Amino acid sequence: MSVKKSNKLIFRLVLSSILLSAVGYVSYSEFFKGKEVTAAKVGSVAPDFSLKNLNGTEKTLTDYRGKGVLINFWATYCPPCKKEMPYLENAYQKYKEQGVEILAVNVTEPTRLVNQFISQKNITFPILLDRDGLVLDKYQVQNLPITFFINSKGEIMNKVSGELTEEKIEEGLELIKP
Repeated sequence: MSVKKSNKLIFRLVLSSILLSAVGYVSYSEFFKGKEVTAAKVGSVAPDFSLKNLNGTEKTLTDYRGKGVLINFWATYCPPCKKEMPYLENAYQKYKEQGVEILAVNVTEPTRLVNQFISQKNITFPILLDRDGLVLDKYQVQNLPITFFINSKGEIMNKVSGELTEEKIEEGLELIKP
């Protein structure tokens, strides 16, 4: 094969690769268009989700529309998460009759471990299980614990990264109480 033919072949291969890459990029972009993650930011509507509780019953965030909702992402291996649980339980007892719900979303841990922890701590508020971490991703959670305070219209009114104090919980619940 001559050098001229070889150069033409290389040029055609490079050009074909560029065109295939462009077509692939456009296809990828179109496929994922409209599938962007809705950021869970203060002032925006909280992304809806569906998770099972410890009894295996499916719950969605919209099940609680009309109530103020505190969503706390946590895990049993997280020391600050463990520390704030009694504060959340006290707040739940105080606010549950005032139209406020506390939902603790456990991230990717086995049900047995979560049940043991909840039993030891005498937790009575709803625990939801995010087995595959999809809700964690939807809410763009980077670190635990993180808590979202959502009003009765489903809008995120406050977001607290890190350990909650009793005062922060009380302030947040007063903000979202219907």
